[in-house]
Amino acid sequence: MAEKIREDKTARHLDHLSEALDSGKQHQVSDLLKNLSAAEIGDLLESLPPAKRLVVWEMTNPELDGEVLVDVNDEVRAGLIRGTSPEDLVAAVDDLDLDDLADILDDLPEPVISEVLRSMDRQERERLAQVLSYPENSAGGLMDPDVITIRPDVNLDVILRYLRARGELPEVFDLLFVTDRKGSYLGSLKISDLLTQKVTDAVGDLMDTSARTIPIDMHESQVAMEFEHHDLISAPVLGEDNRLLGRITIDDVVDVMRDEAEHTVLTMAGLDEEADMFAPVFQSARRRWVWLGVNLVTALLAAMVLYAFEATLDQIVATAVLFPIVMSMGGIAGTQTLTLMIRGMATGQVSARNAPDLLRKELAVGLLNGVLFSVLVGAVAIFWYDDILLGLVIGAAILLNLLVGALAGALVPVILKRMSIDPALAGGVVLTTVTDVVGILAFIGLATFILL
Repeated sequence: MAEKIREDKTARHLDHLSEALDSGKQHQVSDLLKNLSAAEIGDLLESLPPAKRLVVWEMTNPELDGEVLVDVNDEVRAGLIRGTSPEDLVAAVDDLDLDDLADILDDLPEPVISEVLRSMDRQERERLAQVLSYPENSAGGLMDPDVITIRPDVNLDVILRYLRARGELPEVFDLLFVTDRKGSYLGSLKISDLLTQKVTDAVGDLMDTSARTIPIDMHESQVAMEFEHHDLISAPVLGEDNRLLGRITIDDVVDVMRDEAEHTVLTMAGLDEEADMFAPVFQSARRRWVWLGVNLVTALLAAMVLYAFEATLDQIVATAVLFPIVMSMGGIAGTQTLTLMIRGMATGQVSARNAPDLLRKELAVGLLNGVLFSVLVGAVAIFWYDDILLGLVIGAAILLNLLVGALAGALVPVILKRMSIDPALAGGVVLTTVTDVVGILAFIGLATFILL
């Protein structure tokens, strides 16, 4: 529902923006951009052709430029950076959080990186280097090292005065992290407790020692799962010896969830979520060659199997009419199981322990559906061609192919993952090949031995 609302808003903004650009009403463009967040502007920039994109980028509020660069995908960001002066780039990224700056630092020109680093104090440079030292898809790469820590032996009045003196606070701020003098994590103090409890109470008496913590090397998808399962707004990130290294907030986790959803959808079609949808034609076509080539090879494999039964197709015309039904039914049934498995593996709901049970269940579903639809399609074939044997052949072929589709849908993603191949990327192609080949062999093979 939320994703649908987001799509509708982007489409509505895009229509208004394109109309204003086409009519040359620059003031309308400016007025529209003033009412949009950095993320919404990023969505619009990704949706515009390069020429219009640069016009809108130049009219964007400079205070939002840094956040917009973080929100857009890699290729669009590269184009925006090329169209921006070094001075403006330095100003754009100057106020970014360290974790956001780390995400785009390598995309910036070398002179800009040098200037940004020179503008930082020693502590900020050390924190940035710390974030950059962790894998991008880990908790360390996701965290913000700028945290507010307090001691357990002070009372709330001291903390309140400290925060007032500090002035500026993080945007997402629901917890204060309690550490000892060596920086080891002891617990968390809720802001709600800070504001509602007696100012004479000690931090150590109110802190929560059971709050969820995130290991520095946890994968970002697991981090997202932790936030989802425990309704977290923020969480401390801990390194060795329980040392507090930073924090992760819900806004970062939402970005991870969105990126993973886009990755799954686009990867299943052999596309890259970081690619510009308005990239040059030849560049876009070249990216698709590999995946189209893989599909061509698998299609040729199915065609070779079909070619081996050419004599059957020549003698029994009905097989040429009916065998697409067998292939299609097996493919759809397999895709349903494949999608279920890929989702379960992504969310951690499918593991080595429950995979055999899930396989048995999917085979039972395949058997039940196979019996149902084999009877249905067999009856249709008998009605069309007045041939009981032909109906039995296609019924048996559909039953077999639905069983094979369920088996392949359950096993293919597991095998691909063990081979370090993304199941979302290759699973569909492998599954289609299996169900097509088995469908042809089952139907045309049975027709050859029974009907000829």
